Amino acid sequence: MGPLPSEADDSEAGDAAFGELERRLQAVRWPVSDDEARLLVRGFGDDECFGLAWRLLQLVETAPTPLPAVEPAAGANEWLRLLWHRRHDAAQDL
Repeated sequence: MGPLPSEADDSEAGDAAFGELERRLQAVRWPVSDDEARLLVRGFGDDECFGLAWRLLQLVETAPTPLPAVEPAAGANEWLRLLWHRRHDAAQDL
């Protein structure tokens, strides 16, 4: 699939790609396996992609093993950092 396209892409090709990605992500059933989560986590782009990044995040969070396994660097993708912080915050609530 590749990374989600940017919200700034207002081209016809971008619209078509968005529609296809939306269909594909909606077709994924959860919980996802660890292998599926490792593939899905590669799909995060630079922004929310009109909400698709949230669907991707929700799918990744259903895997048995939380991702990422280690805290991402300060300059890492914001979605990977968000996954880490959500996991870390949830663990502290236990």
